[in-house]
Amino acid sequence: MVGVRIKLKIERMVNTMANVNKDALVDAIASKTDLSKKDIEAVIETLIEKITEEIRTGNKVTLTGFGTFKTSDRAAREGINPQTKAKIQIPAMTVPKFTAGKALKEAVK
Repeated sequence: MVGVRIKLKIERMVNTMANVNKDALVDAIASKTDLSKKDIEAVIETLIEKITEEIRTGNKVTLTGFGTFKTSDRAAREGINPQTKAKIQIPAMTVPKFTAGKALKEAVK
């Protein structure tokens, strides 16, 4: 009975949060599975490390229905410093990019 109350309390907490951090995500997954929080944290850390490693080497990672992680090249351009209004040169760079999948887009509608 106590476990059920705690589980419901955690789910309500996660559902009412404006932003969910990694700890809240771990708690939510732990409440729905038989895995320990330590195991869930290890899985999440490994997932993040692997996605980072793959996009760093130029590969893209697709999680069907969720989305695709990849890199995008930005050209060099001229910008303006908002404090001084001075023109500055912004160098070309490679940045990470996430594109939502169809199922995620539909779920958010």
